[in-house]
Parts: sequence; C-alpha cells; structure tokens
Amino acid sequence: MRAVIQKSVGGPEVLEVVEIDRPSPLGAEVLVRVHASGVNPVDAAVRSGNYPLLGEPPFGVGWDISGVVEAVGPGARFKPGDEVFGLPFFPRAATGYAEYVAVPSRQVARKPASLDHVQAAALPLAGLTAWQGLVDAARLSEGERVLIHRAAGGVGHLAVQIAKARGAHVIALASEPKHAFVRGLGADEVIDYRADGYLEAVGEVDVVFDSSSQGTASLRVLRPGGVLVSIMEHWNTALAAEVEAAGRRFAGISVEPDYASLEAIAKLVDEGRVRPHIADTFPLEEAGKAHELIASGRTQGKIVLTVA
Repeated sequence: MRAVIQKSVGGPEVLEVVEIDRPSPLGAEVLVRVHASGVNPVDAAVRSGNYPLLGEPPFGVGWDISGVVEAVGPGARFKPGDEVFGLPFFPRAATGYAEYVAVPSRQVARKPASLDHVQAAALPLAGLTAWQGLVDAARLSEGERVLIHRAAGGVGHLAVQIAKARGAHVIALASEPKHAFVRGLGADEVIDYRADGYLEAVGEVDVVFDSSSQGTASLRVLRPGGVLVSIMEHWNTALAAEVEAAGRRFAGISVEPDYASLEAIAKLVDEGRVRPHIADTFPLEEAGKAHELIASGRTQGKIVLTVA
C-alpha cells in the first residue's frame, strides 16, 4: 500500500510516499481502507522535530482518518463495508496518511451519514479536543458564557459550534477578516484579538477554551469558580497552580481516542448543529504542500488529504 513516511525530521520535503506492507487486523481491530486523512498542526510539529512525540524516524505522521472497513479481526465492533471515522492510537504512531490503517474498533465510530469522507476526516482530532475540553472537562451547560481563542481555526471553529449546541453564550476571538466566518458558526460575540485591550471587551466568563497559550492573560476574565481549559499548556504545572490559587479550576487537555464522544459529535453533525469547514484538500502525494499551509497558522477550518 502507499503511505507517507519520513526518514528524518525537517521541513515538509521530508514527507515521501512509499510502498509498505498492508497491515492485518488483530483481535478487536478493523482494517480501514482510508478515503481521506485530516491534517493537524501537531502533524507538522512532529514532522519538524519540534515536538518529538514519536521518537526518532522513520515513522509516519497523521491520525485523522475516514474510510470503509475492509476486514475485521475477531471480536471487532464493525463489519466489512461499514463507513467509519476516528483518531487511531494518538499519541502513538498511526501512520494515518496511508491507504490502509489497522485500528482497535473502539477507536473509530460510524461516519456521520450527512458527511462525505473528506468532511468526516476533518473531525476526529479537532472535534474530540473541543468535546473533551468543553463537555468532559468544563461540563459546559446552557446559559454559561464561554470564551474561545482562535475561533476560526481547526479546533476553534468546531468548539464554537459544540458550545452553541450546548446552549452556551459564545464569545469568539479571531482576526477581523475572519469575523463573518465565525459569526456564521453561531458565535454570539466576535472580538479581534489583535486590538489593544481586547480582553476588556470580553467581560466575565464561566469557561475559557484556550488553544493559544494565553492562560495567564485569560485568567483575568474568568469568574471565581470558572474553568480554564488549555490544550497548548496542559503540561504547565505553574499555570495550573496559578489558576487554582486564584480560585478557578484548571483543565489541561491532551486529546485521546474516544468512540463514544465521536458518536456524540456525529449525532450533532447529522442534526445539522455542527459542520466542519474544509479550507483546502490535497492528494496524498502533496502532503508536503498541506504541511506548508498548516504551518502558516492562518488556516480557516481544516486541511484534508484525499487518499482514495
């Protein structure tokens, strides 16, 4: 099968399409024929060596997949022909930029019926990050005020929609050119984070969803007893101590595979309450170009590789 592998860390040019053996599913695993694979900032960080999550190369990056079950191992939850999407093995290697991936069947869920594979591949890592932060950690509920950083990005644009589906009042931070896009997602207020004193316009909130390492600054707008959810500083014990000392709660999020949450997200999608936005697509052979774009940090929504 074809797969994108890197034999050294470095720029996007280290990504190359090679022929490797097709995996076989073990017990409780499914072999997925991948139709599309999502591209995330963590992929580029691992590829470059800035985030040595997978150790020394060679390895394949990529985790988001959507495709069709080709074969199953004993005890797997699905049958051949089922359409599934998921986040296999994260944070261990999954080699998701590939024609086939063997994955534990409880790390994938049925693809939302209203989405094609490209759209579905945009959901797992970003959607689970938003869900696990807002729903599982913050327990966001109807009527609460939530501040969402980088609201136009891959995680942020799904976080806005999930928060609205929970009945929250959403205050979104985005650059001015992206305000119309973020309002279209359902945000109640959109503030330009580049403006001087932008946090003063926020007011007091119950939850901050921070994907931009602004935890200390965001603490100023968080009410006593509120929750700071951080996906970039989940390791920061000093920040956690500062938040707790201020009478707020810190929730550091490192996303993990979770089929039940994927099913909940899929339900919202099929109800028309959540929709992934695709910024651009590239064929598998142009994974390097996809990485160049994701590394710019200016992507609106998600980038996806088409595989089959």
